[in-house]
Amino acid sequence: MRENLFNEFEEVSAKQWKQKIQYDLKGADYNETLVWKSLDGINVKPFYHAEESPEPVQLNSPLNWHVTEQIYVSSAEKANKKAQESLRKGAESIWFILPSEEIALKELFEGLDPEVPIYLKPEFASEAFFLKLDEQVKPESNVFLQFDIIGNLARSGNWFKDQQEDYKILDVLLQKCQNLRSFISVDLGLYQNAGATIPQQLAYALAHVNEYFNHIGDKPEVSKKAKFQFLVSVGPNYFFEIAKIRALRLLFSTLSSEYGFDTSCDIISQPTRRNKTLYDYNVNLLRTTTECMSAVLGGSNSVCNMAYDAIYHKNNNFGSRIARNQLLILKHESYFEKVANPAEGSYYIETLTHEMADKALDIFKNIENGGGFVTQLKEGIIQKKISESAANEQQAFDEGKLVLVGTNKYPNPQDKMKNELELYPFVKQKPRKTLLQPVIEKRLSEKTEQERLQKEESTNGEK
Repeated sequence: MRENLFNEFEEVSAKQWKQKIQYDLKGADYNETLVWKSLDGINVKPFYHAEESPEPVQLNSPLNWHVTEQIYVSSAEKANKKAQESLRKGAESIWFILPSEEIALKELFEGLDPEVPIYLKPEFASEAFFLKLDEQVKPESNVFLQFDIIGNLARSGNWFKDQQEDYKILDVLLQKCQNLRSFISVDLGLYQNAGATIPQQLAYALAHVNEYFNHIGDKPEVSKKAKFQFLVSVGPNYFFEIAKIRALRLLFSTLSSEYGFDTSCDIISQPTRRNKTLYDYNVNLLRTTTECMSAVLGGSNSVCNMAYDAIYHKNNNFGSRIARNQLLILKHESYFEKVANPAEGSYYIETLTHEMADKALDIFKNIENGGGFVTQLKEGIIQKKISESAANEQQAFDEGKLVLVGTNKYPNPQDKMKNELELYPFVKQKPRKTLLQPVIEKRLSEKTEQERLQKEESTNGEK
């Protein structure tokens, strides 16, 4: 007969725990001493209890997530070769970035298993190209096109062509493409990498989606085929990022059900660039590992890792292999694919999920009351809010409260990077005419790194 080993212990209520803590503090203020106030506006308590925990969020999280590799298609032949090599070495899906329409599609797909999920992210909008792509794709293939006209507006400051033409291309994509599995894509990563708080990221994603819902809601021939995918950049705050992805599913399910759409969505996650550093770059391996763990435990469908040297080296086999192997270890040696929705029931994460969703919903309502996401982008309100949050985070980094080891804490003076740079690792803006101010991504350590590089240069000059 099985017995409960803990029956002899009396239950301790949340009130009793707090009384004990306050007694041990010997007069110190409970909130000032033990409650941590995050930059996201979340107050983290010293303990969480079943009495105060909200109902567990029921999510359609995947049991099996895909190890995804991203490939920039400068040449269809080279991209195809790299994709096949990546699949042989453990990748389970491929994410092609398409820079132009001049891509030999037949060569790009040559020899690829039709069951392997292929994501295509075009950096352009072309009705002719999309229809041609649809002809090249076999009906049994798992080829997904990621198309996001509003995300392009936020990132570049311009529509692909103009607002009317962009939406027309979206409608054609959803109506006429039969073989291609189309995603309306929403890029949260832009806002995260620019410095937005987690509630802001969630709210902007929700408002972003709502623009599409408003467009396709009265077009049944279009809305039936509309599937949504979120591109998520995962930050370093381990439990917060798990809760962020869960809150995203909760918010999307809530909003889409109001419109009568499919409440499921696809999420592809990758580590943020915001906290990656040029100096002591091996620490980036630790950062990307915990960020990928958050992505999996939060319930991502696909996880695409980032090479530890991605900010200053061109794509290389060694960096790609290490990034891919990090995910393979998580999946096959750490058994991260054995349980769906593993965070369910955690008092802390369930509370964070609800708090983030509530804060995001408040921001979303303000955006809608202010005319919607596109209107507030054009007025510069979204950009201003992100800049304010980014400035707070940057100040915390500059003051050493937000630590990046090897950069603003414990820097190695012998670490020289001047001769290692193959890529320009800092924000570089080309002056161009834009419809609105674009949302600019920027790493926290850029200013510090530029100062160190200048010192290296002056030291070499003296020698």
